[in-house]
Amino acid sequence: MPHRKVPPHLRQNARRMRSAMTEAELKLWNELRAHRLMGLSFRRQMPIGRYIADFACPEHKLIVEVDGSQHADNETYDQARTRFLEGQGWQVIRFWNDDVLNDIDNVCTHILRLVGRGEL
Repeated sequence: MPHRKVPPHLRQNARRMRSAMTEAELKLWNELRAHRLMGLSFRRQMPIGRYIADFACPEHKLIVEVDGSQHADNETYDQARTRFLEGQGWQVIRFWNDDVLNDIDNVCTHILRLVGRGEL
């Protein structure tokens, strides 16, 4: 995958977002970081094009988004964002905060199924 230069404002936003993660994002990151989920390598708050993905697994071109209630009001933006990312070859999956906070095992199982790693 070619490495593209990230504009300074996007890099700064990604850094800010990494230090201000939501409770649900932190919980999922604790499952994904350091190859804890079946050896998969995830990056958090990764700039892709003009967007910042919550979690990205470059090896499998998979983006995992964790959405709070504010996303119910931003459906048009989220759809455009997803179309752009999919146009770049990424698969985007979304989980609601409540799913991550209350059913992390099934969230992780779903991620593993998508990359062909089976069950936990």
